[in-house]
Amino acid sequence: MPHGPLRSALLGARDVSPLAVGVVIYGLAFGLLAAQAGFNTIKVGVMGLIVFAGGSQIVAAQQMIAGAGAVAAVIAGLALNLRLILVTASVHEVYAGRPWWQIVLGAHVTTDENWALMLAQRAKGRPTGFWYLVGAGVCLLLIWPLATMAGVIFARAIPDPKSLGMDFAFTAAFIAIARSLWKGRSDLMPWLTAVVIVAVSIRVGGLPPSWTLIIGGAAGATAAAFSRNG
Repeated sequence: MPHGPLRSALLGARDVSPLAVGVVIYGLAFGLLAAQAGFNTIKVGVMGLIVFAGGSQIVAAQQMIAGAGAVAAVIAGLALNLRLILVTASVHEVYAGRPWWQIVLGAHVTTDENWALMLAQRAKGRPTGFWYLVGAGVCLLLIWPLATMAGVIFARAIPDPKSLGMDFAFTAAFIAIARSLWKGRSDLMPWLTAVVIVAVSIRVGGLPPSWTLIIGGAAGATAAAFSRNG
């Protein structure tokens, strides 16, 4: 039997809570990275609320540290986030007939975690829909900025994070995020496409690594769109 909006949202928040542990870890790692990029606590918190995309934020911060510039950092983050177009498109029916503000809200809080959770619950026969997705997403949206801000505060309290090996936390967190994005053999072609494009762009084209990442991300997203429509 379907639940009301509030009940569905609360169920979504409850069910996503175990996954929030991983979000906290990613958030702390990003906060450490953002501190090295020169972001303060408030900027990181606001970025988390507005952007709300862990992988994209980490890539953007890494580009800033590498000296790629703000424009390249933003484009790199957007390229990595292109996959969310396919994610939201895969559950387009939950947005059907809803007012624009609900569509914007749903799209903003849709992440890999609450999207996968909703599909898993549907596979079990549970009646999940728009408000379940939003409830789970809002739960993560509240946790993510707090975790990133805590990471910045922690980084500021350590005189030399590299001496403790904390700089590897960024790489480890990104590897973990990349691993969580792997959904199975259907992702093989998009991932291979991105890797090949990046390798060719660096070796043959001689392009800067920051721009090859952007091109590879866009190529991978395009390959994913074709493979799912094929």
